[in-house]
Amino acid sequence: SASLLGILQHPDGTVLKQLQPPPRGPREQEFYNKVYDSNCCDSILLELREYLPRYFGVWSPPTAPNDTYLKLEDVTCKFNKPCIMDVKIGQKSYDPYASAEKIQQQVSKYPLMEEIGFLVLGMRVYHVSSDSYETQNQHYGRSLTKETVKDGISKFFHSGYCLRKDVVAASIQKVEKILEWFEGQTQLNFYASSLLFVYEGSYEVTAVRLSDVTLAEKRRVPKGLLSGGDVVEYNNNIHVINSMENGKIEASVSKGLSKFYALHKKACSKRHHSQLSLKVENPEQDNVWKTSTCITQEHLNGNVLPQLEKVFYHVPAETKESANVEVRMIDFAHVFPSNTRDEGYIYGLKNLITVLQNILDN
Repeated sequence: SASLLGILQHPDGTVLKQLQPPPRGPREQEFYNKVYDSNCCDSILLELREYLPRYFGVWSPPTAPNDTYLKLEDVTCKFNKPCIMDVKIGQKSYDPYASAEKIQQQVSKYPLMEEIGFLVLGMRVYHVSSDSYETQNQHYGRSLTKETVKDGISKFFHSGYCLRKDVVAASIQKVEKILEWFEGQTQLNFYASSLLFVYEGSYEVTAVRLSDVTLAEKRRVPKGLLSGGDVVEYNNNIHVINSMENGKIEASVSKGLSKFYALHKKACSKRHHSQLSLKVENPEQDNVWKTSTCITQEHLNGNVLPQLEKVFYHVPAETKESANVEVRMIDFAHVFPSNTRDEGYIYGLKNLITVLQNILDN
């Protein structure tokens, strides 16, 4: 994500975005200050916070006090294999104060902006089959036409095995919420601003004991079920809980699976290690599942992975229905006070929703 967005990751789970030269940088800083002002009581701005990354003020490195960075929430940090897409929204990517030269430059970059109302600036998609990321830069988005934009965007939702319709559906819902906000406000207009889409690209693995296959098909196993003394809960976090004599964490994981789920050793060296939570559960709890060995099945291609001992994976039903998706507004160097609805941005959002809906219906 860092290279896609030109952003530095801070070890504390935030990202640092260097302030652009004036007037753009100060304008973006002013925007964040206004929306996140602790005295803010404007309901429109308070609701807008839901659609932005959280803002933690500005930061300068001690060695270069004149370099200013915006300190923002890292929207990707809760994901194991984040798939990311940056889409510029609006019919004009130049603001009302742009020079003729700047307008010409912006229009020539993507002449279809007026007609399509959005532009894919980049994407990074995790392919389960190859355990690797495929990235597309801004040239990819600019090559898309009215005829190819649907297929161009659907690439973002493809895991290498299947189209993630759950993610498309969840994305539509999130974009619709942002559209509602825009339809109800006449105080801000956004130019050259983007939507950042993020979803979890790694495997959904469900554990099924062979003798319980039919049972598991009939009803979903509830969250937090015990298996050989181990409880694994899911809320897009991996909890490995073990009630062995001394409470030591034990997890023997096949090589094949560790590729997709970073367990203790691997996770500690990774930037997403904050998402791994290990704790000891009360051994007195009833052991609902009498066996500690289960078989995990790969959803996507039907192969049976090697068995896992002492670890029980289960993705609860809620996660499946409402895929874990983030859609946030970013890039505010060209936000201006206004007294009208932002029709260009609204046009872009509606057209994007139409394209996503077409991807879903096909």
